[in-house]
Amino acid sequence: MPSFKDIFNKPVLTTGMKWLWITVIFFILDQWTKQFAVSHLNYREVFEVMPFFNFTLVYNEGAAFSFLANQGGWQVYFFTTVSSVVSLGLLFWLYTLDAKKEWWLSVSLSLILSGAMGNLYDRVTMGKVVDFIDWYYGTYHFPAFNIADAVIFLGAAMMLWDSFVIAPAIQKTQKNQDSKENESANEQ
Repeated sequence: MPSFKDIFNKPVLTTGMKWLWITVIFFILDQWTKQFAVSHLNYREVFEVMPFFNFTLVYNEGAAFSFLANQGGWQVYFFTTVSSVVSLGLLFWLYTLDAKKEWWLSVSLSLILSGAMGNLYDRVTMGKVVDFIDWYYGTYHFPAFNIADAVIFLGAAMMLWDSFVIAPAIQKTQKNQDSKENESANEQ
């Protein structure tokens, strides 16, 4: 296991931090689309894009699916703190990853970080998160969300893929290589 000194003694671009440009791009896209929604939509106004997709401006003082939204304000501080701690943890995790060998995981963490920071920015500047994407089927509406929420979901799905498909395949390949090396060493 690497020491604390070893972890912080490597060039940044060899780490998962190399992929932070993805975080920046999606953070900007998230903030731009939220600003567009706030500037062009009235609160709860429905703008139909397709028969199953609307733009509807709503504000969320809670977490996903408006969890704890109507709790008197303390939840804004709570979710701001949680988002800040998670963002710092993700940055540290990115720094510990190898940019080439663990690029898929690095990209997924960069996406999650982008979403966390996008919603954190809203909470810090407005005390609530701007949501405006409204998917529905018939009369059932999925809870409104934003680009930050979408990239958090995408990043989490990529992490699951990494955990259950990519990492086991790498471990299997490594195990096979180790077995072949051991056989070669035993033959000599």
